[in-house]
Amino acid sequence: MKLTINGVVQTLPDDWREEPLLYVLREALGLVGAKFGCGLGQCGACTVIIDGEARRSCLEIAGSLEDSLVETIEGLGKPEQPHPLQSAWMEQRVPQCGYCQAGQMMSAAALLRKTPRPSDDEIEAAMEGNLCRCGTYRRIRAAIKQAAEALS
Repeated sequence: MKLTINGVVQTLPDDWREEPLLYVLREALGLVGAKFGCGLGQCGACTVIIDGEARRSCLEIAGSLEDSLVETIEGLGKPEQPHPLQSAWMEQRVPQCGYCQAGQMMSAAALLRKTPRPSDDEIEAAMEGNLCRCGTYRRIRAAIKQAAEALS
């Protein structure tokens, strides 16, 4: 089985074919940014971008994604050159416990690619399925707006 993750074709044994993408990312590839939260696609901690759409990796079967492009938080930016969302996240002091943050940023990245200057309502709609137990939603919205400015 071959999956394209963060622009790199990864070859995996066929016994991973029926596993959720989340498990493949974390266990087979060591990409641990996407987190296991609920396993039901309701919390957003495992969000990745698949073919331009924010999707829950716990619900995606790896073998069905062989012709897809998958992007994880590890592919969004690098420590030496962070993505504007990552910079804004730090400047706005969004993370507290940090558990949901990779999923939050991936949903935000998908939003900004489709809607470069989102309104508050568009941000709320795009981020609705990403839960934050620490309640940093206002800072998340501010960071998305800051990143939108930096990207324009």
